[in-house]
Amino acid sequence: MAVSDTQPNSTHPSLSDVVIRTEKVNIYYGAFHAVRDVYLDIPRNQVTAFIGPSGCGKSTLLRCYNRLNDLIPSARVEGRITFEGVDLYSKQTDPVEVRRRIGMVFQKPNPFPKSIYDNIAFGARINGYQGNMDELVERSLKSAALWEEVKDKLKQSGLSLSGGQQQRLCIARTIAIKPEVILMDEPCSALDPISTLRVEDLMHELKKEFTIIIVTHNMQQASRVADMTAFFNAEASESGGRFGYLVEHDRTQNIFNQPKEKSTQDYVSGRFG
Repeated sequence: MAVSDTQPNSTHPSLSDVVIRTEKVNIYYGAFHAVRDVYLDIPRNQVTAFIGPSGCGKSTLLRCYNRLNDLIPSARVEGRITFEGVDLYSKQTDPVEVRRRIGMVFQKPNPFPKSIYDNIAFGARINGYQGNMDELVERSLKSAALWEEVKDKLKQSGLSLSGGQQQRLCIARTIAIKPEVILMDEPCSALDPISTLRVEDLMHELKKEFTIIIVTHNMQQASRVADMTAFFNAEASESGGRFGYLVEHDRTQNIFNQPKEKSTQDYVSGRFG
């Protein structure tokens, strides 16, 4: 399939419901062209899943939304990404503020080597939070469905928790700084099935307050948690490498039951990937 400058099959929310808009975005690592010509709108207070085979640019694009790729010296982004209408890559845009408003939960739980309490309070303190810290910690842990499990051991290390609890602690830590968008890069890949279902249930609750974008290789997970799904694929480039591109973006039920592209059908039915 040749990639053109036209937008792929996509169902777009109305302008007022778009939180993040991606327009003709190309991502490079040095001379390597990693992602080509992505147009994508992320709707407010919904879960959008990025699916596709390894190497198709899902996580690369996700990290562009809170400018984590800035930390890779060879990375550069062309095109336009706006958050609430503001150009994320404008010289006037502070990347630190971007990362406060667009939080990130990583593949492997990464609690700080601090107490459960201080894991939650750390970011709030750095950001100059002036409210009642005890209330913020409790509220954040409740929002992450973790309070009842840890309320009597807040002084214990966050590293003492189970893997699933650690991931929910990281989600609570993200919530505490009051972002508007939460990015999740395969947040359940290191978790057991029960912990995975708890995080998935949590996503359904969190979307009432936050917009969520999740990268996942788990098709069942995408079908369970996502309102919208974007399917990415990879194609050989002229230089011999492979680049990622967006094939199709639609309501999740359409992606899984009646996709417009054959490659989408082949992927979600398990024929490749």
